[in-house]
Amino acid sequence: MQAQSVCAEIELLPRGNPRRVAVSRTIFIVGAGIGGLTAALAMAAKRFRVVVLEKAERLEEVGAGLQLSPNASRVLVGLGVRNRLEQRAVTPEAISIMSARAGGELLRLPIGEAASARSGAPYWVVHRADLQMALAEQVQGHPNIELRLGMTLENVAANPKGVTIVHRSGNSQQQELVSALIGADGVWSAVRRNLFPEIQPRFSGLIAWRGTFDVSQRPEEFVSRCVQLWMGPDAHLVVYPIADGRQINVVAVVPGPWNQPGWSTPGDPAEVINAFPASRWPSRARMMLGAVDDWRKWALFGVPEGCAWSKGPIALLGDAVHAMLPFAAQGAGMAIEDAAVLAQHLGDGAIESAADIATALERYGRAREARVKQVQRAARQQGRIYHLTGPAALARDLIIRALGPQRMLARQEWIYDWRQ
Repeated sequence: MQAQSVCAEIELLPRGNPRRVAVSRTIFIVGAGIGGLTAALAMAAKRFRVVVLEKAERLEEVGAGLQLSPNASRVLVGLGVRNRLEQRAVTPEAISIMSARAGGELLRLPIGEAASARSGAPYWVVHRADLQMALAEQVQGHPNIELRLGMTLENVAANPKGVTIVHRSGNSQQQELVSALIGADGVWSAVRRNLFPEIQPRFSGLIAWRGTFDVSQRPEEFVSRCVQLWMGPDAHLVVYPIADGRQINVVAVVPGPWNQPGWSTPGDPAEVINAFPASRWPSRARMMLGAVDDWRKWALFGVPEGCAWSKGPIALLGDAVHAMLPFAAQGAGMAIEDAAVLAQHLGDGAIESAADIATALERYGRAREARVKQVQRAARQQGRIYHLTGPAALARDLIIRALGPQRMLARQEWIYDWRQ
């Protein structure tokens, strides 16, 4: 899977220096996930040549569904991915906030076509693999992007001319000098480990169980074009359609000690069902859990706040620098925003030297840090609210009902209305 690459060397004449110097406009990205592929498209739009290194031999289904609120979809639309995504994504009619304590719906937030029109961008729910494939197809069609699969990063060293990287494919090792390196390789980032070995992911004490079921094999009450958020004692459940409405994605988040790395470890269905006992959860929620035949579990790790975003000509993006809890549904969204801001800072100024690149990457980190921290903290707070018990859960339910849909939606505007 390689797109045609083109020479992207430019010659510039720095002020006060009569000697012409060649400055490379080749940037390497490690990681062909959502953040890495979005960054490749965004930087190619700024006339950079981009090479994406991915350790997997092929891009294949990883994880399950995700939500793309307007702050993220707006970027993807701007990069020309809308037509590819609309064939795969679902625009839900509403977010339905459900309470296990109350036994049903507390509030319905309209996020359908009308709300999308007001935001200027859609609210999509989509299978992670479908989003990755849509981005990969767009990447393959771009002449200035090369996608190299089966490549493992082995070493990184900054130098006055840029970054020297060593990567391996099978028994073949290769060394290359590039102008900048972007680590978009997830919470267990090899690039971050090379830059900041003291920064280690931290286990949250929570496990996300994920699975899907086919709507054609289930009763009509399972078929809904809404995002259902079920809040309950020490756990919560999120359910929504994906794959153009043909499947329902189910995510159950519960506390637990299991903390192995990985996104898709097979799990025992009895374990997740037992975490939602009939004495505390209504039958409707438990029926959706029982509809899933193949459960996968994912220990939720985060990157501590305060991790530096860049060092010289090397920068981090997405989960590599700010992996967060999923309770704001903004993990993918923040990586997509990162990609747009990174390309803006690299592409909108004069790049005449490695020092210029380092300065641009430093500005990118400063531009992103405050917003990402705010979203991280909002996610943690929402997780605590979702899992309340006893009188606190009753108070939460009463407050949500009293606020009403418009005021509840207004509380999300600072996330959804983001623009570059």
